[in-house]
Amino acid sequence: MRAKQEYRNRPSTEVEVLDALVNRNDDGMTVFELRAAVAVDIDDLEAALATLKDDDLIVVEAGGSRTVIKPDPCVIPDEDELDPDESLADWLRDRLPF
Repeated sequence: MRAKQEYRNRPSTEVEVLDALVNRNDDGMTVFELRAAVAVDIDDLEAALATLKDDDLIVVEAGGSRTVIKPDPCVIPDEDELDPDESLADWLRDRLPF
């Protein structure tokens, strides 16, 4: 699943972070999980997370021994916004830099 269309005009690292978080919106992700999912330099990831936090697009929840990051509900597409006909080629084209 991808973040809502209105959040896709952001820098690519921010979009990748939002997409990864939307895919795991129930459980959230740790910074380490995000680092593996997004595959960018840690400094770029930190900058993207800081910007997304400042823009209130992510929520950081500290609980127990884990701190997880979740997307703000405004970023998660509604059921009617999902595209079940998105092909693998479309999915790859949206995620790979050209």
